[in-house]
Amino acid sequence: MKNYLIICAAIVVIALPFFFSRKMAEGAWQPGDPQLVVVSPHNGAIRQVFADGFSKWHALHYGQPARIDWRVIGGTTEIMRYLAAEYVASAKQYFIEQGERWPADGERAVLARSSPEEAGHLKLWQAFRASDHPQAISCGIDVFFGGGVYDHDKAARQGLSVPAWGQADPPVNVFEDEQGRTLIPMAVNGELWRDNCYYGAALSTFGICYNVDRLKDLGLEQAPATWRDLADPRLMGQIGLTDPTKSGSVAKAFEMIVHTFCAGRVADAGYTREQIAEYEALIAAAALAFGEIPASVPAAYQQAVESGWDDGIKMLRKIGAQARYFTASSEKVPVDVSMGFIAAGVCIDFYGRYQAEMSTVSGQAPVMGYITPVGGSSVTADPISLLRGAPQHELGVRFLLFVLGEEGQKLWNYRPGAPGGPERFALRRLPIRRDFYPSDDAVMQRRFLQHKEYLSDPLWEQSVDAYQLSDAFLYESRWTGRHFGILRDLMKAMCLDSGDELRTAWSAILENGGAENNPEAMQVFEELPGEPYPLNWKSAATTCNNVPRLTLLRAWSAFFREQYRTAAKLAQRPALGETKITSQ
Repeated sequence: MKNYLIICAAIVVIALPFFFSRKMAEGAWQPGDPQLVVVSPHNGAIRQVFADGFSKWHALHYGQPARIDWRVIGGTTEIMRYLAAEYVASAKQYFIEQGERWPADGERAVLARSSPEEAGHLKLWQAFRASDHPQAISCGIDVFFGGGVYDHDKAARQGLSVPAWGQADPPVNVFEDEQGRTLIPMAVNGELWRDNCYYGAALSTFGICYNVDRLKDLGLEQAPATWRDLADPRLMGQIGLTDPTKSGSVAKAFEMIVHTFCAGRVADAGYTREQIAEYEALIAAAALAFGEIPASVPAAYQQAVESGWDDGIKMLRKIGAQARYFTASSEKVPVDVSMGFIAAGVCIDFYGRYQAEMSTVSGQAPVMGYITPVGGSSVTADPISLLRGAPQHELGVRFLLFVLGEEGQKLWNYRPGAPGGPERFALRRLPIRRDFYPSDDAVMQRRFLQHKEYLSDPLWEQSVDAYQLSDAFLYESRWTGRHFGILRDLMKAMCLDSGDELRTAWSAILENGGAENNPEAMQVFEELPGEPYPLNWKSAATTCNNVPRLTLLRAWSAFFREQYRTAAKLAQRPALGETKITSQ
């Protein structure tokens, strides 16, 4: 017994420091205090910073610390699949218990993004959206925090999220201040930043991270500054990319690349921003089938958009051909760049800036850099949503108020140890609130200056200021927005599932004179599938979406593999009158 007591005492002594350190990290939360369940694709640093910050904020305003129980499922794609499955299962159980019939295709009826025409499906759809009680239909999670607008908008349309304040207006100083000044805009330059059920919490751009020394080793004195620079043959096998079917942020980056080429073609055709706005308004007002334009819009304008889309897909293919890998983790690319394992990669801005800071030794030149191509990326929102049937509805609303308010916004870009900032980690993210950036409005400018001395990044500089960056990129949703989902699968078939054949073909083209000297091979290399429908700008947003996903992927992957094999043979074939010289 004596030995047993000694062992128990030793265990207590060893465990106490860990126990108290955890209590301190959680703001002295104790069983019985409020606990919020949050699902998020955010990394560990963001989760810890916001858990600590919210606990302290809640203790200050409500007399109790609040703990966050994070559910880490994966990227936004995995989160959306999980939420949909949980809500369907909960709805099915609830409706059966209520004596309602659950049809074989009940999942499709419940998750339909618009009201179904069939009466039975419509009844189910309406009943699902009329429920917002944890004892009825719930996924057991309160808040969806992080990820892109695409997935939060999808969640809203599927009925998975609800308006945080119901039919009431949000409190003052959330979206507007007391005098009506905008703090969080609804939309900026075509990008939607918030809607009825989701609210932008931070801002993101997309760009290129690069290793300074590796570029020099490859003979590149200048860092890549445009998306086109990633197709430089000297970067063959030196680029890191993320699987867009695993990461919504990287899928958005690929959309930005395509959109940039659409904008380039439109600009080359001589159309101004004013004309673009006029034509897009006329197209929207005409309400024709997708891809059809009214007589008042020049056919050449639409042709420029479609040609730019083709150019963008070709560029994505070349960048994919130069990739060393496609990873499932978007955080891996900047880490590998900082270590010199690869020379460059596509990433979201804060991953690039954060890794650049972490890899820089004090007093020495940076080994890594990040750049958002000017005019090459819109500024998108990273939203937060309250989920339907949230078990802790009121606490969830409080968390939204914290994240969207000044106290939460400081955590995105304040330096560690600064008043109101994070304790240990500089998140290096762009806050969304307008009063964190320079302004012509005297009151807003004064608020910005109060923040300025504590910021980790120069939010006042053109290359970082989210509001200035947004002015350099006009996002037209009609050009690429409806292609977002299909683009993920196109990249998978075109660059991942047929990756070996893609790299072999591209290597053969480069080794035998490059693209310009291999027109026949390039024509085959750049061809798009003709089955089950000819793939183009219009069909990618219409008919292709009617084909089951796996059927589409199988057909496309088989097509690309065969095309790349043929292109490789054509590139390796001697031109007429030439003799290939092979090494002995």
